[in-house]
Amino acid sequence: MATSTPPARNAAATRAAILRSAIQNFARAGYDGVGVRQIAQDAGVTAMLVNRYFGSKEGLFAEAVETAFATPVFIGERSDDLVADTAAALVSRTGPAGDAPEPFLIMLRSASSPVATAIVRDAIERHVGARLARQLDEPDQNLRAEILLALISGMLTMRGVVGTRALRTSKPADIERVLGPAIAALIGDSQT
Repeated sequence: MATSTPPARNAAATRAAILRSAIQNFARAGYDGVGVRQIAQDAGVTAMLVNRYFGSKEGLFAEAVETAFATPVFIGERSDDLVADTAAALVSRTGPAGDAPEPFLIMLRSASSPVATAIVRDAIERHVGARLARQLDEPDQNLRAEILLALISGMLTMRGVVGTRALRTSKPADIERVLGPAIAALIGDSQT
């Protein structure tokens, strides 16, 4: 009787599938709301394999956050018009047809976990915060960058998650018109 050898697993593809599953699951349910078994099942692997690649749920979460936050969503490396680009991206991603970005959902849904919050905070500071601060002039570029990120998070929450009436029913151009000066005030002379 011939024995068949199971097909060789592509380590890079397996790792990527686990990370993709982790990002989706953590965005859906937060750090405390999903287990390694669920992530593994959605990736088509065993929980033991997840632990082999990432060491622990915390290690997997840290890599998922790193991957999710490294990709620009609202703040690119460089913008010719940071105010308009940020306002337009924010309005389009939070409208009725928009979808809240996974990094934001991971942050929002994992906020009750001190472990997760520390990991998210570090990623925000190293990625989106640093990307934004590099585009701002002194003084206080880091402070202004973080206040702008708080404004973005507030818009994502109020328009994209909670769906308050004025933010939900106003025309996108009207929201951008009101939002633009607030963003410009935080950006300062860097780009106006």
